[in-house]
Amino acid sequence: MLLYFIKRLAGAVPVLIVVSGIIFALMQLAPGDAVTMLISDEASEADKARIREAWGLDRPPFIQFLNFLGNALTGDFGMSFRYKMPVIEIVMERLPATIELAVAATLIAVGVGVPLGVLAAARPGTAWDAIASAFSFAGISMPNFWLGILLILLFAGYFNILPSGGREPWGLGVEHVTGFLIIDSILAGRWDALGAALKYLALPAIVLGTNMTGIITQMTRAQVLDALREDFVMTARSKGVSEARVLWRHAFRNAMVGVVTIIGLEFGMLLSGAMIVETVFAWPGIGSLLITGISSRDFPLIIGLVLVYTGMFIVMNLLIDLIYTLIDPRIRMN
Repeated sequence: MLLYFIKRLAGAVPVLIVVSGIIFALMQLAPGDAVTMLISDEASEADKARIREAWGLDRPPFIQFLNFLGNALTGDFGMSFRYKMPVIEIVMERLPATIELAVAATLIAVGVGVPLGVLAAARPGTAWDAIASAFSFAGISMPNFWLGILLILLFAGYFNILPSGGREPWGLGVEHVTGFLIIDSILAGRWDALGAALKYLALPAIVLGTNMTGIITQMTRAQVLDALREDFVMTARSKGVSEARVLWRHAFRNAMVGVVTIIGLEFGMLLSGAMIVETVFAWPGIGSLLITGISSRDFPLIIGLVLVYTGMFIVMNLLIDLIYTLIDPRIRMN
């Protein structure tokens, strides 16, 4: 297994190089001058030339890319034009907020979507099946920004029971040890802070997880229905196994391979697709950071964030492969 993971990680290196090359080329082709982020518009041409030389922007693009790759191998993704800080420090400061949001959204989606899909598959053609299908189609169809604004108006504006944006109230006073506010609140024994963190997390997590809930519901329903038609299920029923055991022990377990695949892929999509939700709810994650980087032409920050997203997708695929072997022992790493 260790050899398998080493091979997969080694295979990820060319992917990261190609992705970084594509993003670097696109940044070079994008309109605008990055020097404007480093110096006032009223600066003289001599000052601009001095800044270009100091930041290496006067060199040919290919040389700049090779320098970037060389530095990236040591964990140095360059300095942010906008924040005047190392990109890796900015990303690591914001990354826990995005992961926390994506994990919460995934828990909501799995907690609602899987039971709903199993229920629909166990009773096909009934009212339960129709309700589950309608719920899942509605979840898939609703745009995140529209649902986010609707929930803000409802729960923050009309009922006034949940905050409309941000990650924590002002002056919460929890020391950021891990960067994950929920974990840090538990470590500090601050249950009031934990409650506040969950309140701030609720609306963006629901919005981000709604689309995933619909997809998981549909996938679970389809996979369980297929499994219920297999010969081993008929054999189990003929032996007098209870319907609940047939459903959960035999059909659901065999359907989990497909469901886990979609959960893993959707989790990767949540990490990269949280930009709109983070922007709507002013959530301080890397999604809103990428929006800021694009709007300000902060090239080092954009490339660093895209590489982080790519790396997370690769790690998620590795974890999915590992989970496959735990669900179905017939699947081997080789």
